[in-house]
Amino acid sequence: MNSLKKTKRILIADDEEYIRDLLRETLVSLGYEVEVAQDGFEALSKLVFDIDLVMLDVEMPRMDGYEVAQRIRNDPRYKDLPIIFATGMESRRDRLRAVEAGGNDFIAKPLEITEISVRTSSLLQVKEANDALKHHKDELEQKVVNRTAELREALENMVKTQRLLVEANLETIHCLVSAAEYKDKDTAGHIKRMSHFSSMLARKIQLPPGEVELILNASPMHDIGKIGTPEEILLKPEKLSLEECRLMKQHTIYGSEILSKSNSDLLQIGKLIALTHHEKWDGSGYPNGLKGKDIPIFGRICAVADVFDALSSKRPYKEAFSNEEALRIIHDSSGTHLDPELVDTFTESIDEIVKIQNSINIEV
Repeated sequence: MNSLKKTKRILIADDEEYIRDLLRETLVSLGYEVEVAQDGFEALSKLVFDIDLVMLDVEMPRMDGYEVAQRIRNDPRYKDLPIIFATGMESRRDRLRAVEAGGNDFIAKPLEITEISVRTSSLLQVKEANDALKHHKDELEQKVVNRTAELREALENMVKTQRLLVEANLETIHCLVSAAEYKDKDTAGHIKRMSHFSSMLARKIQLPPGEVELILNASPMHDIGKIGTPEEILLKPEKLSLEECRLMKQHTIYGSEILSKSNSDLLQIGKLIALTHHEKWDGSGYPNGLKGKDIPIFGRICAVADVFDALSSKRPYKEAFSNEEALRIIHDSSGTHLDPELVDTFTESIDEIVKIQNSINIEV
């Protein structure tokens, strides 16, 4: 469909009526629409009529053409509006002043139709090109705004989806961990306290925040392998036989196997913790007899947290030790069972330990 081309509208400002009439007749004959003004005040008020070019007389009462041009240029809406001065003054000084005021061209009086046609046509073509360029620029800017909004919405949706996935993963893990509670009702509180002890210790040794969060959410899986441990062994109040000990130790292997089916960072750390939290600093632990810093840091951290909470909690085979006694035993295990540096950091954190115990208050 062809669109109708807009007829250009020219504003004439001249205090002499016969000049206004002459210019209007000439411009109308050239195919333009015309607005007229008899002084600068009227000219400025008529700029709202979508004017494409202004033709100004220099010598007008109360507000001359120079001031009218300056006011036009000071308005951002009309900074590119072409201005032609129609004047009988031809001195270099007058022309320079007109340019400084914002004029684009001159038409000398007496007026000639050919000169009017050529100069108006030339400036209107330039304005049309500038308008097209500005329109294209505005369209591009709007496209950028729209695209940015679309991209922002897409990113927000992606972040929302990622958060939902993380929450779903954590819920799945909590459901998996809770399966162990059916065999041992003391497990729930132990898991919560031990995970908070672990994240506290990770923060104290200045692990990156992301790893602190990982250990908080992965450490509850440390004993998930006990799902495969016979209930009569798990809840036996007496000392376990050698064969029962062997079967109990298998929970590290079972836990690692349960968590080995996913590439999730969280489950991979959970697998590592499940496999290594019973390794000992002196190499006498299980299942692989790792020694010192060959034991992954996550396993060493969880070992300290696990041992402390086991000591300070009631179990089927023992009563709970006081925090002081539990910390003494932890300290005595430094360098044999547990990482000495981690033990020192943990034992110096008694105030935070108590806060965690009070916030996860279970019957012991």
